[in-house]
Amino acid sequence: MTYLRVSEAADLLGVSPDTVRRAIDSGRLIGSKGEGGRTVVDAAGVAAMAKEDSHTAAIGTVGTSSPRNRMRGIVTRILSDTVMSQVDVQAGPFRLVALLSTEAVQEMGLQNGSVVVASVKATHMTLGVPA
Repeated sequence: MTYLRVSEAADLLGVSPDTVRRAIDSGRLIGSKGEGGRTVVDAAGVAAMAKEDSHTAAIGTVGTSSPRNRMRGIVTRILSDTVMSQVDVQAGPFRLVALLSTEAVQEMGLQNGSVVVASVKATHMTLGVPA
């Protein structure tokens, strides 16, 4: 299971860390203590909340890449067969769908709640894992 720090979840949701803490207190997100005693939340829960409350998040650092239309988001669903996978991403108010090889999905370690950067160029979209 993937966990995010409160500040990471807040960045992805486009809200303040206090809003994430209130979501934990109300039971909307499940929080627990991570390494160093910091509160962490289940990334899949953050993905579900992102689908419900869509707010644009900053892209952050990606490394070297040529596409210019980038959106930081969170994986909300993966449908895979032996060759291809459909990866649904919630990037702020936008739902994006990428078709990747299942091998690429496995190599990147993508799962519900994974943070990705979607790059859209002309007629296709690429995904990268933040640096």
